Amino acid sequence: MTHRAAYAATPVLLSLLACGPSPTSGLPTSSGGKGVAGSGTMGSGGAAGAAGTAGVSGTAGAGSPGAAGTTGAAGTSGAAGTSGTAGTSGAAGAGGRSGAAGTSSGGGTSGAAGSAGLSSILAPANGALLGLYYGAGTTAATDTLIGRKPQIHLVYYAWTDDWTRGAKSDLADGRIPLINWEPAGIDFNNIVSGSLDATIKARAAGAKALGQKFFLDFAAEMNGDEAWSGNNAPLYVSAYRHIHDLFVAGGATNVVWAWCPNVTDTNGSNRTTLDYYPGDAYVDWTGVDGYNWGSTNGGWQTFQQVFADIYPLLAAKGKPIIIGEMASAEAGGNKGQWIDAIIPTLKAQYPLFKALVWFDINKETDWRINSSPAALTAFSKMAQDPYFNP
Repeated sequence: MTHRAAYAATPVLLSLLACGPSPTSGLPTSSGGKGVAGSGTMGSGGAAGAAGTAGVSGTAGAGSPGAAGTTGAAGTSGAAGTSGTAGTSGAAGAGGRSGAAGTSSGGGTSGAAGSAGLSSILAPANGALLGLYYGAGTTAATDTLIGRKPQIHLVYYAWTDDWTRGAKSDLADGRIPLINWEPAGIDFNNIVSGSLDATIKARAAGAKALGQKFFLDFAAEMNGDEAWSGNNAPLYVSAYRHIHDLFVAGGATNVVWAWCPNVTDTNGSNRTTLDYYPGDAYVDWTGVDGYNWGSTNGGWQTFQQVFADIYPLLAAKGKPIIIGEMASAEAGGNKGQWIDAIIPTLKAQYPLFKALVWFDINKETDWRINSSPAALTAFSKMAQDPYFNP
């Protein structure tokens, strides 16, 4: 599967725990998605706070211009800003770009997280999001190296780790956390029975407290060779659903649920992959972890070849797909050309891949962005392409 490297949260800092891919593995957020048109009762304020006459104060929303009032004196303060905030008494003014509808007359703040162009589950309408696991350098140094700040930051956490501090820091820095929650050593029967509910509820409370959308990937590559992969599919599904339900019951509805199997099952096919699927009601994004291992294992594969078999299975669910981990080896082919082919392949063959997260580390093989000058040049060019800046 992956090359796992886990950050373990401590009271003082996050420390890195490394592990690795299996031989079979191949936004700036804001306070809302696109605004929803608000409707006033008895005459909401007009566009950009335009007055209705004798209007009773409107219900708030951000997004489209409010409906004109029918009679009477001007409504008070109906302004809506470009971030989708709504006026306090009048209906929202001209459409906000990134705010979702607020509650009562407060705009934006209780809307779904996401920058302009992202849906309530962080999916871009066009192009794809770019993410990184920063295993070869600091976030600042790596971002300088590639000439931009990727939208997604992948971090690994063990079962008992509290991810709140790290995720809060990412959100403050304009990054979307991708929390890879690893249940190594955990008996899934104990999850299902409820005996581990205290830990799950604590994580849910921490998630809710963040107040913004982020990705949660629980027990990734469950069909591969991870420490938790020995669980049978029905038990895995029951455990995933139990965790999901406790989060929802605890009000952690800002979690965007990602389900990321390995690119192939342990038998080298995808015969059992969908046996582990928790169900449409439990998954916001499907996903996959996959690598081009080059000459280190199995021979060189193009980006298209790595994901060719699993993509149709995931696409059939009709959900956005995240490549939760990916990279290419340097040995065995031309890594720069491999990277150059990513965007054309996404456009032509893999349109539902809406996020891609690169595993930047020198581990089982050299997965780094800058494993060669050609690789770095290609990655920087790709990272700055409008396709990865929706």
